[in-house]
Amino acid sequence: MELPWLGEHCSERTCKQLDFLPLKCNACGEVFCKDHIRYDDHKCSSAYKKNVQVPVCPLCNTPIPVQKGEIPDIVVGAHIDKDCKYNPAQQKQKIFTNKCLKPGCKRKEMMKVVCEQCGGSFCIKHRHPLDHACKGSSQPISKAG
Repeated sequence: MELPWLGEHCSERTCKQLDFLPLKCNACGEVFCKDHIRYDDHKCSSAYKKNVQVPVCPLCNTPIPVQKGEIPDIVVGAHIDKDCKYNPAQQKQKIFTNKCLKPGCKRKEMMKVVCEQCGGSFCIKHRHPLDHACKGSSQPISKAG
C-alpha cells in the first residue's frame, strides 16, 4: 500500500470497507461508506434527533405532533376521529349563487350582474333593462340584447 493513512473503515460491523471518501453520520457521528450512511442502513440509535417528520392531516391540512415511539398513522387517525376541524360542507361551496330576479328565470350566475337603472341582479341573458322589463328611474338607451 502506498498511502495507508488515506481513507477510513466503515463503522458498520458487517462491512468494515476501507472507503477513501468516508461519510460521517450527522446523528451519531460515526463514519460510514456510501452503502451504510442512511439512518436505516446502519440502524442509527441517534436517528430520532435528526430524522423528525411531522405528518399533516389529509383533511384539514393541520400538522399533527407525534411523540417519540408513536406510529404516525395511528396519531393522525386519532386526530381525524377527535380533533379534526374538517367541514365537508365548506368544501362544496356553491359557485353559482346569484339568482336572476326576472320572474320565471331560474338561472344563476357566478358573479353579480347588476342593472344600472333598477339595481337588480340578473343573469347574462336578462342583464339589459329591456330584457327584464326594468322599472328603473330612466328609460333604456338602446334595445341591446
